[in-house]
This record gives sequence, structure tokens and C-alpha cells, in this order.
Amino acid sequence: MEHLENLVGMAIFARVAEAKSFSGAARRLGISKSAVSKHVARLERELKARLLNRTTRTLSLTDVGTTFYQHCARVVQEAEAAEVAVSRLGSAPSGVLKVTAPAAFGRMHVACAVPEFLARYPDIKLEMDLIDRGADLAEEGIDVAIHLFGDLAPHTVARKLAPIRWVVCASPQYLKKHGTPQSLDALAGYNCLFYSFRQMQSDWKFRSPDGSIVSVRVGGNFIATNSLAIREVVLRDVGIAMSPTFVVGDDLRAGTLKALFTDYEALGTFGSHINAVYLPNRYLSPKVRAFVDFFVERFGPQPYWDQGLSLAGVEAPAMPAAAPGQAPGRAVDPAGTPVRRAPARRQKVA
Repeated sequence: MEHLENLVGMAIFARVAEAKSFSGAARRLGISKSAVSKHVARLERELKARLLNRTTRTLSLTDVGTTFYQHCARVVQEAEAAEVAVSRLGSAPSGVLKVTAPAAFGRMHVACAVPEFLARYPDIKLEMDLIDRGADLAEEGIDVAIHLFGDLAPHTVARKLAPIRWVVCASPQYLKKHGTPQSLDALAGYNCLFYSFRQMQSDWKFRSPDGSIVSVRVGGNFIATNSLAIREVVLRDVGIAMSPTFVVGDDLRAGTLKALFTDYEALGTFGSHINAVYLPNRYLSPKVRAFVDFFVERFGPQPYWDQGLSLAGVEAPAMPAAAPGQAPGRAVDPAGTPVRRAPARRQKVA
């Protein structure tokens, strides 16, 4: 085997193994699916071994393919490391950066920061997809995914950008008409609005001042899979909602919504942190590092949407909220070390 001639094929095979499809590898590499297939077929002929099990719906590694992939992955990582090392010496972050973010959070807190990010890194071309589903980074050729849910895909790296805090809230007009609940148990008698995928009732969970977890069964006549939709309905005096503060923080400060049970920490329907998720690499590319560092600095452990709120779990001194599109200017997490996270079990309560 002419080893040098097969380095390209080894790199392509590594991407096929990671994406678990020829089409996914082709998108990530920016070449045609047929070119990917030809390179893998040539490798199999050279090795005189089958690397992949192919069916009409699935693609998996053979035992030989698994062993070969481990070596190919190391070759690719070393090549990428060499490229990154050179790029760090002589150039600023550049190139196409593909990012995904949940629709509500992306619209409210990522899109408004894009002008500042691009002004800081003018050689980056940012492609952002706002989606409310899990994304396969390797399959879809995504550089960074902003992730709110607890479950993380295997073989990914996550870095915390900010905590997710929740609040039970209602409009003053709704409370004036129906009365303010005086205990958590009383919530069962109110119309409670849900971030959920299916059910019209569920348990809302809280951490009490003594640290114990309290669960309350509630129900209501409206559910949605988008937190901005919940916000619109609760602002129109329909009921009581448990919402993330990154959605309703401005409403609470303005008084158009009122926080309830602020001595209890509301435990919401998805993860406890906003994470930047990316594929592992010994040397993180400058464009990915620039994006992640930018939002770590922008959000931080006391994000601007929580500032000025008197809620359990919001412990930092109150500060004026940043205007939309304005970075708070407070650097956090100076070490910037990526952290591998084991998958957490996703809560299904709303």
C-alpha cells in the first residue's frame, strides 16, 4: 500500500465513521457523496478487507473497520492540530462557522450578539440555524451547538455558558381576577401553562429553602414546545407559567409579569445550564474557540437577563440589565477549559 496516496482516503473514512453515513461525511467535507464512496471503496480494495457494514438504512463499522478507524482518527487529529498550530501563529479566526441554537434562546440572546461578534472577527462567516431539536454535529457538519437540554450526545464536549434559572409567574391582571396562590399546593387550582411535548398536566418541582425537593401536580389548558409562545399567552392573562428567566426576565423587571414563590427555586423542564457543545479535538480551532469564549464572556454565571431579579438561586448582587444587543462586559471562567460531561437524564416535567 502506498501510504501517502491513502492519507486522503483515511481522512474521508474517518469522517464516514463519525457521521455514520456517506452523505453526512460528504456534507462535512464539502465533496460529493459519490467521491466519498469511491475513496472508501478504494481503501477496502487496498486493505483487502471490508471496513463497513452497509444496508439500505444503516451504516456501521466492521471489527476491522473499528480498528482501522482508531488509527485514521489519530492521523486526522494530528493533521488538524498541525493546521491549527500554524493558523494560530499567523492569522485571526476565519472561515465558515456553522452554529445551531434553540429558536427562542437564539432569537433573544444569540442573534442580537452576532453584529458584535462579527465586528470582532470580520474574517468569520457565520451560518446559524435556529432549531428546537437535537443536532448530530458530525452528520450535519456543525461546528458548535448551543444546547439547553440535559442530554448530550456521546463523544461531544460541552462548555458551560450560563445557568438556566426558572420562575413561576403570572400577569398582575390574571392574579387580580383569580387571586394569588398562597401555597405551592394551591397551584393545583389554577390554570397552569406548560412547556411540554404531549401532556396537559404534570408535576412542577421546586427546591425549598431547606434544600428539599417539593413536587406539585398542576394542570392547564395550553401547552407549547416554544417558551416564547408560553410568554405570549401568560402576558395575555391566561394563566400561570413556569418559564426560564432568559425569556421573562425583562417582563419581571418591567412589572408586566409578577414572580410567585420566590423563596423556592423553581426546577424547570430542561437542563440546568446553557452549554456550547462541539466535537472533541486536541486543538480547538480558532473560530470555534473565538465563538465559545465570546459567549462565555457575554453570559457568565450571573447572566444579564437575571440581574436585578430577587429569586432563589440568583445570588449575585443586583446590577442594571444590559440593553438588547449590548454585552454586559463581565469576563468569567478565565481558564476556559472545555469540560466533558456525562449525559444527564432529561426531566419531562413542565
